[in-house]
Amino acid sequence: MNQKELIEKFEENFGQGEGIRLFFSPGRVNLIGEHTDYNGGHVFPAALSFGTYAVVRKRHDGLLKFASLNLPAEVTCELERLTYQDEDDWANYPKGMIDGLRAQGLPVGGAEFLFYGNIPNGAGLSSSASIEVVTAIAMRGLYGGDATNQTLAILAQKAENEFVGVNCGIMDQFAVAMGKKDHAILLDCETLSYQWVPLLLKDYELIIANTNKKRGLADSEYNARRQDCEEALRRVREHEDLESWGALSEEAFKEVIPWIKDTVLVKRARHAVTENQRTLQAVQELKMGNLKAFGRLMNASHCSLRDDYQVTGKELDALVEAAWAQPGVIGSRMTGAGFGGCTVSLVEKNEVHVFMDHVSERYTKETGLVADFYRVAIEDGARELEIW
Repeated sequence: MNQKELIEKFEENFGQGEGIRLFFSPGRVNLIGEHTDYNGGHVFPAALSFGTYAVVRKRHDGLLKFASLNLPAEVTCELERLTYQDEDDWANYPKGMIDGLRAQGLPVGGAEFLFYGNIPNGAGLSSSASIEVVTAIAMRGLYGGDATNQTLAILAQKAENEFVGVNCGIMDQFAVAMGKKDHAILLDCETLSYQWVPLLLKDYELIIANTNKKRGLADSEYNARRQDCEEALRRVREHEDLESWGALSEEAFKEVIPWIKDTVLVKRARHAVTENQRTLQAVQELKMGNLKAFGRLMNASHCSLRDDYQVTGKELDALVEAAWAQPGVIGSRMTGAGFGGCTVSLVEKNEVHVFMDHVSERYTKETGLVADFYRVAIEDGARELEIW
């Protein structure tokens, strides 16, 4: 949907008038570093070319009005009385964001929002963070204030944790707020120190494949994995002071295994430690132009998520294994929380069409599902768009 159509839809919902503005926040893909963000480790996400658009306009009566072109229900609420309501469904995300801005003393006011997203629904490419951050960017655009994109990302995570009640880490909000065209972000989730790293893919492309598997287990299993890691860490802390799993090397981890005792907890913690080390190594390989080495680390990441963290499932495994079998593929792994959602693959440009055809055919044969494929570009993070 183009800008003209978005504004026409806004005026159909809220009426014509001056002061209409347009904002955008991308989705994200994590190239490597999965389930490390809440374990004090590093992640390596990038902002995508698709995301969430928000057409907005000020109101002067203290009301907030939310509508979406993707989802049902229009929601109207008072700025001074923002509370979580089950019936408001998706609108709890922008409500929570605005409530969080106000709680921090940042300028907020009445507004009309029309959202439109082209992030594939249920794909795990961070539509919730995208709508939170675009709401924050829009409110800053309408009412001012000096909050940086990084600050807004932190507040967006807090809103999702405390207002919506989803115990997410910082990666998604940070990636969509701080993305940079043709770069990924190496983010230390413990300290929030970060660096942009050029994605010099040369003769390769990033291809995202959506399993189209409903991710019914994702939330409960996500919470279970967090609890496992926290329990393993608690057991180690009975013997030594350890800040997080991200603070350990693989060699140092071997020394604390006897204190964990439980086999499952050892596997969970081992993934957190080794995935963090893989992420750091992968970024070094990318900086040196060693794309094939980067790809091998992507493959190893998937194996760890499958065997130690056990969050892949047959659909993600089927997609990844089909990708590994194709010529021109140097790396493929699940991305996101798991139990459905997407894979990300590094594919030689002249093999992309064959890759999509062959992987699609094999995946459908093995699972009965039809995958969707996206050739993605890496773009800037959340921002206002000029209306032309």
